Amino acid sequence: MPLLRRLSSSLQQVVKFTNRSFKSLKFPGEPIESSVSPTLTHGIHVFHCPDEVGIVAKLSECIASRGGNILAADVFVPEKKNVFYSRSEFIFDPIKWPREQMDEDFFKLSKMFNAMRSVVRVPDIDPKYKVAVLASKQEHCLVDFLYGWQEGKLPVEITCVISNHDRGPNSHVIRFLERHGIPYHYLCAKENEREEELLELVQNTDFLVLARYMQPVPLQKEAYLGYKLLESLSSKGSLTSYFNMILSGKFLRSYGKDVINIHHGLLPSFKGGKPAKQAFDAGVKLIGATSHFVTEELDAGPIIEQMLELLAISFATELML
Repeated sequence: MPLLRRLSSSLQQVVKFTNRSFKSLKFPGEPIESSVSPTLTHGIHVFHCPDEVGIVAKLSECIASRGGNILAADVFVPEKKNVFYSRSEFIFDPIKWPREQMDEDFFKLSKMFNAMRSVVRVPDIDPKYKVAVLASKQEHCLVDFLYGWQEGKLPVEITCVISNHDRGPNSHVIRFLERHGIPYHYLCAKENEREEELLELVQNTDFLVLARYMQPVPLQKEAYLGYKLLESLSSKGSLTSYFNMILSGKFLRSYGKDVINIHHGLLPSFKGGKPAKQAFDAGVKLIGATSHFVTEELDAGPIIEQMLELLAISFATELML
């Protein structure tokens, strides 16, 4: 399953999909800014293995034996399942613990516990992620991500922006992209008729994120959810900012990697189009957005994270839909 296959290559938002049903351990630590030595560097390790006694102890020992200090650790053990998930944040001195040695140490740990996945990431040392951004006429998510990237909040390299809506040369989005040397590709298409071209443009990415749009307060929730996902994911990727085409099963199979969708509704209820209207018509009191893995069945993949908004009775229907 894509969820388990790539779970440990994603960081906090993706791993926390089990937060409500898994046991959680946290080890509080001081912020990186309070570190005495300016040479200390931030690292992240994600682990997935069969559950057994002593995993946390060995993980802590692996980091501490090289002079590292754990700042935070999330541990998840599903009930009635013999599997273990963890995500650890730590600081270390790269002079005392070289990057190559770190990989070797965590590899030994993974062999010790027959890990399905063990991934370590050092943002200040490792190459930046390559990200392609897919967007349509609605620009709120696209603009939010672009400005977040410009401010240095997203440690990625944006390779291009792809859209199925044309933008004039004097639009603020095009001017922004030109200033930063980012190509803009316009694919005039309906449904999935130009998926081969899209596939070629994103072939060097490691996952796709599809971010639909909402209005007006839920819009803020959805844009924020998509932003936090891109900010925290550990793989290279492509972000979709309401690219309004449904990807076909053929595309998903050809792409062969995980696709993450941000659906403007609370799954598993209210699948498909106009989920806010569906929710309103059903009389629910909570609306929001859901990030989930994409499968061939529409809006049915494993859920990663959700954000909620209380539906006030005074909200006008046309403002939500």
